[in-house]
Amino acid sequence: MQSIRLANGTMIPQVGFGTFKIPREDTQRAVEQALELGYRHIDGAAAYLNEKEVGDALRATGMAGKVFVTTKLRNCDQGYDQALRAFEASREHLGLDVVDLYLIHWPCPARDSYVETWRALAHLREQGAVREIGVSNFLVEHLERLVRETGVTPAVDQIEAHPRFWQPEVSAWCQAHGVTVEAYQPLGRGRDIESAPVHAAAEVHGVTCAQVVLRWHVQSGRVAIPKSVHAERMRQNLDLFGFSLTDAEMASISALHDDANRLSSDPRTFESPQDEADMRARIAC
Repeated sequence: MQSIRLANGTMIPQVGFGTFKIPREDTQRAVEQALELGYRHIDGAAAYLNEKEVGDALRATGMAGKVFVTTKLRNCDQGYDQALRAFEASREHLGLDVVDLYLIHWPCPARDSYVETWRALAHLREQGAVREIGVSNFLVEHLERLVRETGVTPAVDQIEAHPRFWQPEVSAWCQAHGVTVEAYQPLGRGRDIESAPVHAAAEVHGVTCAQVVLRWHVQSGRVAIPKSVHAERMRQNLDLFGFSLTDAEMASISALHDDANRLSSDPRTFESPQDEADMRARIAC
């Protein structure tokens, strides 16, 4: 597994195992299998409703405190005091003394509470409860406000990123300010692997189209968070370090970007509370 260094020095494995939309009853088994296959980075969130099961897998495998674990703050828990309480609940579910990376899940700008929430995360890092803090789904306008009003730059921005929609503006800002970009939905829900430049590269290198796209993320300097509950696909998603894409292949895949290809919600308008009723309804879709 290849790792990269975050701005404050923490090493993060460049391929993580995503747990979104894995049912509670399947989560422990899936995470245990991922750990057995060699994943050393587990990406979760309070809103995924399976933090305890992730923790159960870490405990059952003896890997608690030995692998990189990310979780995220729900939108309904934003606010300084609320964020501190929510973090303690997440830490208890995960069974960890220290969480490696804690993220604000969405900016929810209409609530206007992400700055005070960010101050709470900074406090958690100062207290040693988390190693690194960051955000998810934040656009340049949100990132700039955090830095301007608090002086604290996120270590990570986890955003939707795949060949047809990789948010060049956000990516460029992050690169310029030492913020690592993590890609969720890195395969574009499977649609991006159907593109001509991806197929061409897969044929040349003798790998799958999904491996080409994930390798594109890795060579772009991003952390990729693929998700699968199928052992062979989980294994393939890790097997990215025996080949390299050429500069021309990288450029042809990057050129697929179009702002119209967003698959997730718009961070400027998304205001879902992410409470249990809301998430159960959305995960079932």
